Amino acid sequence: MRLVQAGDTAQLALLFERHHVALFRYLLHLTGDRMLSEDLVQEVFLRVLKYTRSYDPSLSFPVWIYGMARNAYFDSLRKRRREVSTNGEMGEIASSEPMPEELSTSKQDAMFLREALMQLPAEKREVLVLSRFHDLRYEEIARILKCEIGTVKVRVYRALKDLREKFCELRGETLYDA
Repeated sequence: MRLVQAGDTAQLALLFERHHVALFRYLLHLTGDRMLSEDLVQEVFLRVLKYTRSYDPSLSFPVWIYGMARNAYFDSLRKRRREVSTNGEMGEIASSEPMPEELSTSKQDAMFLREALMQLPAEKREVLVLSRFHDLRYEEIARILKCEIGTVKVRVYRALKDLREKFCELRGETLYDA
């Protein structure tokens, strides 16, 4: 990123190659929409170029770029809400194409898990995606979300609890807390 800051914009292609797949997966888990996620990845890299000077080398590049992806996602949500309020209707948001996780041995459970994840509020879904799908440490997530590590731990715990409840509900099972 320092080379991009120094004016070598050709290095942006290297950053794109290294990070676009992970960003796409992150955004896909948040949006459930492949096309929107692809558009948002492009938007993130446009923002990287636009806000190059704002990069703080004391932050790891993934933390900075996930923060940008998060902002692009929430900006798109606000934009879509405005479009809904002016048009009065909303098109289908979620893609009907199967995600790679659904091709595993238990397709039905994978589908239930994906649906349960998509039913979570955006804040809970986001913290699970960052911690479980992208294996970010709580410290990194705290920087992205601009909150304390303890807050991240509580959010992950609550999100996992809600995900478990929704998953069991979709499978038609009763969840008993011991």
